[in-house]
Amino acid sequence: MTLTQNQKERYLRHIMLEDVDEKGQIKLLNSSVLIIGAGGLGSPNAMYLAAAGIGKIGILDFDIVEISNLQRQIIHTTEEIGFPKTRSAKITMNAINPDIKIETYFEKFTSANALKIINDYDFIIDATDNFAGKFLINDACVLANKPYSHAGVLKYRGQTMTVLPHQSACFACAFDTPPPVELNPIFRAGLFGVLPGLIGCIQAAEAIKYLLGIGDLLTNKLLSVDTKTMDFRKIDVSKNPQCRICGENGIKELRDYPQ
Repeated sequence: MTLTQNQKERYLRHIMLEDVDEKGQIKLLNSSVLIIGAGGLGSPNAMYLAAAGIGKIGILDFDIVEISNLQRQIIHTTEEIGFPKTRSAKITMNAINPDIKIETYFEKFTSANALKIINDYDFIIDATDNFAGKFLINDACVLANKPYSHAGVLKYRGQTMTVLPHQSACFACAFDTPPPVELNPIFRAGLFGVLPGLIGCIQAAEAIKYLLGIGDLLTNKLLSVDTKTMDFRKIDVSKNPQCRICGENGIKELRDYPQ
């Protein structure tokens, strides 16, 4: 594969980087990323990965655009209220870059469809907003040996880590099991609008770095961000040999978590 003149112009600032150049950009165009969630975290991921020229991007969500989403979910617009979020996201991504292929999945991510969907992608982005989804994504990626980026946001704080299954700590190594459903605070709390944009951009950067094979990934580390104080802190996370998911006697099949 060689870049067209139009592609050379579009991706010029990538090509100018000595550890990317044309070979790296071609690698991105031949790569694929699945984004699970088209909300606050999914928006910057989808837009920057599209702009970067990831050749195939999947976006999964089973929700529709509501006016209350627009304070942070920047991939959607007022005119698209009532649209499936996957449809709205695809419109914006195609407007940014018609050069790429976008697959949409207007469905819930479950133990029944998880492996079939993620099997077609090189890297997975967890852009969900609930613990059940986050633990299921981790389980599926470990079982299918798919690298992925976890992230979570609440009020003014966010966190993210990158998981290379069977090489680095997984999400369950850091957080063994989900909290009781009644303690899930996500839908009962406010959210600083720019926070998921910041964390989502970090996830997109991790995906691109992984696909290019450059830099240091957030493996075995949980990056914690407080936007009130602008404190960024890396917390070491050790791979647990007895982890119920990625350990010696780890997962053999998927199951759905209560939500």
